[in-house]
Amino acid sequence: METRALESINRVVSRIGLGTWAIGGWMWGGTDEKKAMRTIHAAFDAGINVVDTAPVYGFGKSEEIVGRALAEYGRRDGIIVATKVGLEWDDNGIHRNSSREHIFKEIDDSLRRLQIDYIDIYQIHWPDPKTLLSETADAMGELYRQEKIRGIGVSNYSPLQMDEFRQVAPIQTAQPPYNVFETDMDKDVLPYCKNNEIAVLAYGALCRGLLSGKMTEKREFHGDDLRNIDPKFQAQRYAKYLKAVDRLDEFARERYHRRVIHLALRWILDQDVDVALWGARRPEQIEPLHEIKGWTISEDERKEIRRIVDGIIDDPVGPEFMAPPE
Repeated sequence: METRALESINRVVSRIGLGTWAIGGWMWGGTDEKKAMRTIHAAFDAGINVVDTAPVYGFGKSEEIVGRALAEYGRRDGIIVATKVGLEWDDNGIHRNSSREHIFKEIDDSLRRLQIDYIDIYQIHWPDPKTLLSETADAMGELYRQEKIRGIGVSNYSPLQMDEFRQVAPIQTAQPPYNVFETDMDKDVLPYCKNNEIAVLAYGALCRGLLSGKMTEKREFHGDDLRNIDPKFQAQRYAKYLKAVDRLDEFARERYHRRVIHLALRWILDQDVDVALWGARRPEQIEPLHEIKGWTISEDERKEIRRIVDGIIDDPVGPEFMAPPE
């Protein structure tokens, strides 16, 4: 497993992290908790030491499963636990709330569910236009000084929002969406983070499974699976994305003797992202990890990958549909 020293949190991290949204079950058609536990342990055994979760993933379920897995596995000091704050839920749906009061309530709830006494990276999940950024930053800074958290992170923030936040409290990490199909962060967030020494944990590495190479037009998504509403998985657009995946898989086999799933992760790491978050909920989904290290994608090959994608996807869409209402 490739690693990188993150001076901002004074830790060495695996460059692949485990994302646990699907493990929570919500918007992924449910979950098998026993398989989820085995998946987390398999990830740790494979050298992953970053696990990313959030209260809203299964309305506490993901954090609870991660907490049980950590307790059973032991070696807490060797694991970087990243969770989030700033979303709440009720019978009317999901709401943004990054107020001081909510942050101080959520931290204790998360620590209890995770069965730990500090959080390595605590991230504001989405910007909250109803709360002053200065209030949010001040609350996070206080938790940092209390050592309940070891690093302050933001997710889905723009450079302008990060600038305003940093007037009050430091930002050690940022978590934007980023993959071969969703590259808007190249324009602003990634350069901003690099220029300001903010580590990047990118989510959506496989683009909701599209880049796994296992999707077909006949694939059905059950229950509340978010891919039922994802624009990429609808009608003619889905066919184009599948065609692009097939072409990328062919390119990966010809150039590297790998598959598209390996190409997708290698592409992110070679863009100098610190950690690519790999979502998994079954132990066998961890197996491709050993094929990601030991090779790189050249500048010319990155251009060819871009030509493949742009030549097939003539009406691209991003991950905006996942944003909770403001």
